[in-house]
Amino acid sequence: MQGKTVFVSGEGLKRLQEELERLKTVEKPTAASRIEHAKELGDLSENAEYHDAKDQMGWIMGRIIQLESQIGHAQVVEKSGGDTVGIGSSVRVRYGEKEKVMTVVGGPEADPIRGLISNESPLGQALIGGKVGDEIEVEAPAGKISYSILEVS
Repeated sequence: MQGKTVFVSGEGLKRLQEELERLKTVEKPTAASRIEHAKELGDLSENAEYHDAKDQMGWIMGRIIQLESQIGHAQVVEKSGGDTVGIGSSVRVRYGEKEKVMTVVGGPEADPIRGLISNESPLGQALIGGKVGDEIEVEAPAGKISYSILEVS
């Protein structure tokens, strides 16, 4: 991710910064304390508590590095007006007999279950630049899926 621009909303950047602060000030010291406590229990080779705490610390440190990189390369994108899909746009689409509303967001904010689609995903890439009435096709594991753009806001 080094050097790559990360698109986020102002709200999304704030959430990333809050998570980073929590990891540094709460989670990391807690994991360090767990490691120290586990060391006091003796034989580290068979100490599950010690290995679990070390694994947790490794995950925390990895996430801190990831968040620092994302924040350092963040470009805040405000919702664009108009009829063309861009990052921040909410899009109502029809596929088959179903309709769905989704919002195109930067990668760190993506949550497909909540309808937040990454601009880097195949669907997000296909939607970017689309307009009402456009038909797009996206390759999915189950095959190609055709979407009709019904509304952009």
